[in-house]
Amino acid sequence: MTQRTSEQWWSRVKTSRALLHHWLNDQYRGEATAAERIDALRHRFATPGSRADRVLRVIASQERRHAAWVAGLLRARGLSVAIDDVPSRYWEATLGGITDLETGAAVGAHAEKMRLERIEVIARDTSAPSDIRDVFARILPQERFHERAFRSLSTTAALRATSAAHAQGRNALGLVP
Repeated sequence: MTQRTSEQWWSRVKTSRALLHHWLNDQYRGEATAAERIDALRHRFATPGSRADRVLRVIASQERRHAAWVAGLLRARGLSVAIDDVPSRYWEATLGGITDLETGAAVGAHAEKMRLERIEVIARDTSAPSDIRDVFARILPQERFHERAFRSLSTTAALRATSAAHAQGRNALGLVP
């Protein structure tokens, strides 16, 4: 797989209708399944009523909202809104390292930071389709919150322990920092 920066990746995607539509579908699936993964993490490791429980509920709710916004982009382009059952190269590399709330939050923090790189590129690109730029500009502050919140629920040791799997997942996506 060719390694690309977020800028290189976006430059290619935004100029190809097929790649753009494929990516939007991936974004919808990613946002919708993120909510499911976060809910699963909360159910498995967070004490009901705890700060972690409350924070993870907020993040999952926002991810569902993001999925709805991306679904709107798909519908506006006459595309179907469905979650394809395809393996995720990133999550295959990272989910196995979750052993507790702290490592789960560390995996979330790494993933959100990686996503932020792409979202920031899209949100500031004045040549991007305006509807896409507008949606991702709305998503951006919430994703920044997600990264900070996940990091606050983690520990330095957990972030370090999950960093190799994150690098492997990032590599599987062909994304360089």
